[in-house]
Amino acid sequence: MLKWAIIFAVISLIAGVLGFSGVSAGTASIAKLLFYLFVLITVVLIVLGFLGIGMIG
Repeated sequence: MLKWAIIFAVISLIAGVLGFSGVSAGTASIAKLLFYLFVLITVVLIVLGFLGIGMIG
């Protein structure tokens, strides 16, 4: 997921440099959404790991 966020951020930067402001804004929004989703899932999994939830044995 982080990989896709970086890809959309790069597309957004390239589109911005080339003057495609609408495409740049759209891909920047997608990149931001994917990044925050990645952070949320990472934090949830870290908390679950510390609590020992989901461990086998």
